[in-house]
Amino acid sequence: MANPFVHLELCTPDLSAAKEFYGKLFNWTFVDNDMGEGMVYSTFKPESGPGGGIFSMPGVPVAWLPYVGVEDLKAATEKATSLGGKLVRGPQEVPGMGSFSILIDPTGATIALWQAK
Repeated sequence: MANPFVHLELCTPDLSAAKEFYGKLFNWTFVDNDMGEGMVYSTFKPESGPGGGIFSMPGVPVAWLPYVGVEDLKAATEKATSLGGKLVRGPQEVPGMGSFSILIDPTGATIALWQAK
């Protein structure tokens, strides 16, 4: 399948409770990454399928955010906005990993685009 989901991300107000719930429910293990300024980004990788991350950030809605892989982030972001998508954030680099954009589609759903480095 072209442009598969490649990463899933959960923003939650209670990082510890989310890690406990998903860890026990799916046997996921987490690696905590210090992002500075008190932010921790906890990554997980199941045996199959895309992995993801869990984090807390005040003011960001509690929700899962799917990332779809693209070959050219700039072109995909421009195409999405030309089709009625609203750019929320990005394109933004994740040092050493790749770059992403976050958009809201014309129906109100949030989606992220990801170009690996």
